[in-house]
Amino acid sequence: MIILLMLIPLSLMLLVAAIGAFVWAVRKGQFDDMETPALDILSDDPPVRESPVAQGGSVEDGHGD
Repeated sequence: MIILLMLIPLSLMLLVAAIGAFVWAVRKGQFDDMETPALDILSDDPPVRESPVAQGGSVEDGHGD
């Protein structure tokens, strides 16, 4: 019986905290754009430009013999 008197208010406090976290996330704009992050992974990254030294393969590029 005592445990119910502790668990019911505790569960209600957790429920209020979860609802508050959800309301905070909605107000901060976490759910504004639901499509773009899912499509970002499909786009290619721009090609990385190599420096002229790396293209020439000089001895000072750090690779050694």
